[in-house]
Amino acid sequence: MFYELAAPSWGEEEIAAAKRVIDSTFTTMGAEVKAFEAEFAAYFGAKHGIMVNSGSSANLIATAALFYKKERPLQRGDEVIVPALSWATTYHPLQQYGLRLKFTDIDLQTLNMAPSLLEKALTPKTRAIVAVSILGNPAAMDVIRAFADKHGLYLIEDNCESMDAELNGKKCGTFGDLNTFSFFFSHHISTMEGGIVLTDDDELADLCRSMRAHGWTRDLPPDSSIYSRKSNDHYEAYRFILPGYNVRPLEIEAAIGREQLKKLPGFTAIRRKNLQLFQQLLGGDERFIIQKENGKSSAFSFTVILNPARNPDRNKVFKALGEADIGFRIITGGNFLRHDVLKHYDYEVVNGGAPNADIAHDYGFFVGNHPFDIEPQLRRLHDVLDHVCR
Repeated sequence: MFYELAAPSWGEEEIAAAKRVIDSTFTTMGAEVKAFEAEFAAYFGAKHGIMVNSGSSANLIATAALFYKKERPLQRGDEVIVPALSWATTYHPLQQYGLRLKFTDIDLQTLNMAPSLLEKALTPKTRAIVAVSILGNPAAMDVIRAFADKHGLYLIEDNCESMDAELNGKKCGTFGDLNTFSFFFSHHISTMEGGIVLTDDDELADLCRSMRAHGWTRDLPPDSSIYSRKSNDHYEAYRFILPGYNVRPLEIEAAIGREQLKKLPGFTAIRRKNLQLFQQLLGGDERFIIQKENGKSSAFSFTVILNPARNPDRNKVFKALGEADIGFRIITGGNFLRHDVLKHYDYEVVNGGAPNADIAHDYGFFVGNHPFDIEPQLRRLHDVLDHVCR
């Protein structure tokens, strides 16, 4: 395809790292995972990193950890504020743990949670916020963090789409009590599959470590606050304290991740250069609404919303993109309120609706960005859109 949605970012270094692990014959979670966790956490200035097998699993154990805190644990029936536009596994762990979701509309310009709706979403039962930075563009994390602090709410920052984005000089994925990242094939760095939770809280880190691997104590430090060691070491190695999962990563993924992490600053710089060209080509054109950058985007991809005021024919646009060999897809997961799975949820929509999320769902799409120059692809995209939208 001339303009792909996703492209590989591995080089010889990643292949050599994978081969090193295969040659060692030690493939399950071990020294490579531990090293990658430390290096990734250090890059973001976090105290703890807990690697898992996907960003979705990172969201799962982050949610689970808050239910097992010694003080002020979440409980079934508590309310959590979420944006209407995100990926499915932003929400599924919340439903699976019996939380009531309060959906807020998005800001149509940034595509992120509209912070003006936080007060309207707040009730005496509100206990947490899950904030998402969509496709590399920082949400109003400073405002959301301040709101959470003011009202004593937990904040999970789902940063799976926005690795290396920054807001006011602070990396996204460091504003929350728990922060999640994804290393899927198409994301900013790729370990095939994979994810991580970052936190500065010792208790939450240990809870995540235990939940990651069967709910046992094996991976916990001797001085962990979430359990007391007993004298029988034979028993301790297989002692279960939480109803956990097996969402452990593989050594090969971590070894690849260590090489990818070294390249991340360069990847981000190229993505941002591509973003500048995209903004030059489509910014200010009243036919299109493109994502307004908040802070410094890490430019996962490029969104285009056909201006509904001009009564556009999106099917005609999609046909032209297909004929031009340009890949495209729905923006993240679209308006989640439009999906069948909501019949299984306990939820409420703040203000009774999410019209901006509907516009993004009905008139929007995104095209890919990559850690290499895509000027010819972006110029063809512009030419196609300019022609078909006349």
